[in-house]
Amino acid sequence: MRRRRRSHETSVFRIALVGGLPALLVALWWLWLEPHPFRVRLTLTLLMLVVWLGAALALRERVVRPLQTLSNLVAAVREGDYGLRARIPPDGNEDALGLAFWEINTLADTLREQRRQAMEADALLRRVTEEIDVAVFAFDEEGALRLVNRAGEQALGRPAAAVLGLPAARLGLAGCLDGVSPRLVELALPRAHGRWEARSGAFRLEGRPHTLLVLTDVSRALRAEERDAWRRLVRVLGHEINNSLTPIKSLAASLRDLAARAARPADWEEDLRGGLGVIEGRADALQRFMSAYARLARLPDPRRAPLAVEDWVRRVAALETRRPVGVRPGPALTIYADGDQLDQLLINLLRNAADAALETGGGVEIAWTLRAGQVEVTVDDDGPGLSGSANLFTPFFTTKPGGSGIGLALSRQIAEAHGGTVTLEPRPSGGGARARVVLPAG
Repeated sequence: MRRRRRSHETSVFRIALVGGLPALLVALWWLWLEPHPFRVRLTLTLLMLVVWLGAALALRERVVRPLQTLSNLVAAVREGDYGLRARIPPDGNEDALGLAFWEINTLADTLREQRRQAMEADALLRRVTEEIDVAVFAFDEEGALRLVNRAGEQALGRPAAAVLGLPAARLGLAGCLDGVSPRLVELALPRAHGRWEARSGAFRLEGRPHTLLVLTDVSRALRAEERDAWRRLVRVLGHEINNSLTPIKSLAASLRDLAARAARPADWEEDLRGGLGVIEGRADALQRFMSAYARLARLPDPRRAPLAVEDWVRRVAALETRRPVGVRPGPALTIYADGDQLDQLLINLLRNAADAALETGGGVEIAWTLRAGQVEVTVDDDGPGLSGSANLFTPFFTTKPGGSGIGLALSRQIAEAHGGTVTLEPRPSGGGARARVVLPAG
């Protein structure tokens, strides 16, 4: 049979009894050896027994009562009741028991403050979630809707009480939970049509995995961007085409008048050949412009492969022969990129740097390094510097005679297709300019 375990109170009481028993036995032994009257002996014996039991009970209460108080305090903290406090004398925290009470009281104060901050943060988060102009949904591991904000209710066309607990497939959102994030999706919800940006991520609530889905209506913004892009495109194309058609039209009218004359001048054939040459030159310029635009608009997606940065830099640097290009050694790095496209990017930057260096007779230097987990390639020139950087990356904008204005725009497009950036800035060490290419490492 399993032996029943004694309680802590019983153990303390028995220890107190056993601790006082030797003194009691000695006192009784001395009392009954002395020739005292029997009544006196019996009275003193009963008195010592009562004192012995009373002292044991008092010791038990002295040990057990503080533990019960601590238990009640811990239970209150566990239940979230931070208002219960232990009474501590002014100098009571100098002993172990007072220190324990003080720590429990301090813990309750800390937890109460943390709960207040958490409640305020939760209230702020709920308010922001309700007020933002994006639809927020939370689905549990089974795909059932557990949370939706006001914008989500408007997109679904139903209040939260009517949609909570419904599966994502029934709500028309199943396709938004899978795939890369962020991405553009086509939605056909009751009150949400067109293109939306979907962002999804995992989180845990009450120990269970959930999926957070954020939908942003980008149709209006995309339409506005498309209109702006078309306006810019029409403005640029109109400007370039008019620049070519205006002299062509003027020369064609002059040549028509020349051909209609009954008496032509002696040098009419020379005028005819000159006019046709100008028309041919402007037509060629217009054709080059349209070819450059088509090249910028039809940049293919990168075909990525391992590419050693040093080999890439030295290979492109050797192609520039108009000015000496210094290559500053850097770390051995390999990136995963389209080598042909990056060659074109660096060729454009080196060509611009060499053009600037030719104006001052300076040189060009290229270097690379690893900074913050990214590969950084810099092209420095000793040219006159940057006169202004507002329109440098605008397609077809150029400050060089005969320039096409697509080199920097194409370079930036290539860099962004690889997840990187291209910037132009003055050289930190003095005159000239610096082109900086930042690409993901690895």
